[in-house]
Amino acid sequence: MILIRNIFRLKFGQAKPAAAAFQELRGLLKKRGKSSRLLTDIAGMPFYTLVHEMEFDSLAALEKEMQEIMGSAEFRPLYERFVTYCESGSREIFNIVD
Repeated sequence: MILIRNIFRLKFGQAKPAAAAFQELRGLLKKRGKSSRLLTDIAGMPFYTLVHEMEFDSLAALEKEMQEIMGSAEFRPLYERFVTYCESGSREIFNIVD
């Protein structure tokens, strides 16, 4: 089992609208029966960070799911709305040990 953590650095003061926009993207996952978590920073450096976490059985399962979601007609307009709140992003991939 692997954990995918997508980390987005948001524009100053944009955490609430960015989280609301990302909730719509999460709706695409929910329609496919995939759960995930959305986190925002309370304190720390840098400020205005949004993290989206998902678990997959394998990297192959992640790749398949992302191709299907990102290839859907619903994805593009929701993604374009969300990225207007972002300055940058990164991804971490972890092996779940316990």
